[in-house]
This record gives sequence, C-alpha cells and structure tokens, in this order.
Amino acid sequence: MKPNEEQLWYKEARSLKYFLHRQLWQLLTLLILVPITWAFAAPVMGGNSWLGITDITWFWLAIGVSIIHQVVVWIVFRLQLGWGTLSKIFGDFDLFVWALLFLPFLLARVISLVGLAYVNSGTLVLPDKLAITLAFFLIIPAIYTLWSVIRYFGLIRALGADHFRISYRKMPLVKKGIFKWNNNSMYSFAFLMLWAIALLLGSQAALSVALFQHVYIWVHYFCTEKPDMEIIYSIKN
Repeated sequence: MKPNEEQLWYKEARSLKYFLHRQLWQLLTLLILVPITWAFAAPVMGGNSWLGITDITWFWLAIGVSIIHQVVVWIVFRLQLGWGTLSKIFGDFDLFVWALLFLPFLLARVISLVGLAYVNSGTLVLPDKLAITLAFFLIIPAIYTLWSVIRYFGLIRALGADHFRISYRKMPLVKKGIFKWNNNSMYSFAFLMLWAIALLLGSQAALSVALFQHVYIWVHYFCTEKPDMEIIYSIKN
C-alpha cells in the first residue's frame, strides 16, 4: 500500500509542538473538573460496595477510565496524523488494531458508571417519578444517535478512520438520521445515555460522573479532534 494512495501523513502535524497542541488546556480543565465532580459525589459515598469494590473505588474507576481513554485517543490520533505510526507498524490492520484498543475503553466507561450507579443507588434527591421521566426523555435521543451512527455513519468511521485513510476523508458529511439535525450528535446526545443510567438508579455520584464525562468529551473535541479536523479537511486529497 503506497502512502500517497491510501494514507497521508501531514507535515503540519509532524512536530512535538503540534503533538502537544492544546493539551495543556485539557490538563488544566481536568484539574478543575475532577475536584468539582468529587465535591458533588463525595457526600453520598463511603459506605457501600458491590462485587467487593467500594463506591469510592467505582467512582475513581469511572473517572480514571474516561481520562485514560481520552489520553490514548489524543496520543494515537496525533501520532497517526503526523507520522502514521499505527499504519507503519500494523499495515492494513491498523484500523482493526485501533478498534481493539478503543472499544474496550468505551465499554469500560459505561460499565464503571453502571457499577457506581448501582452501588450508590438511592442517593439522588429527586422524586423517583421525576427521575424516571427525565431518564426516558434523555434515552430517546441517545438511542436514536447510536442507531444513526451504526446505520448511516458507520462504526469504523466513528472511531476516527479519517486519521488513517484518505478514502474516509473524501466521504461527504452524513445528513441522515440524527445527523440531519446536528453534525456533532455523538458528543451532543450519545452521552445522555450515561445521564439516564444515573437517573434510573437514582445515583448522585453517577450523575456527577456522567456530567464529568459529557463535559470532558467536549474538552477532547476542542483540544484534540477539532484541530486535527482543521488540518485534515483543509487539504484536498
């Protein structure tokens, strides 16, 4: 496979300066978000456990997995964009390897939040009927978004395939399903599923982490993905 036919590395991204571009802002945001999240969760934790794991441990698992996941995405995206690192190492299997790395982290984000919500259930100061009603209204756009991603966008493309292949960079914007109304629906609506889980189980700690994850994914967008997209789509392949 010739790089100029199927893959393209960008000289604009091939530097330590760009590799670290906006990551200080991501770090500073974390230093603000994590203490705030803890402040809202800590008062309702400290006495329960599930599967031998305490609620405080579930909390830090949910926070830690989210942070590690997005750090891994930043490193891989920037290495791939500037040097084509995964493609040089794994060749045509680069996207497959990336999916094997990315998807377990995505699943772990959900599992750790479910664990926290379960062990911390009944701590949310909201009437059950109101919490369930809110969860229902949040689940609808979240499920529609996930369905639209699978049906119209494609899972591989959603993993950041445009960092790996010219063919994905040439694809037009998806304007079907939820994407007809919002171009960035995955970040806008899919994470509402986490809110719904916390509300259904009545967990204040899980709701705090759901808010953290939702805000933090937007931090990733502005600090990592958006600058990458500006480079990728400013060059006609």
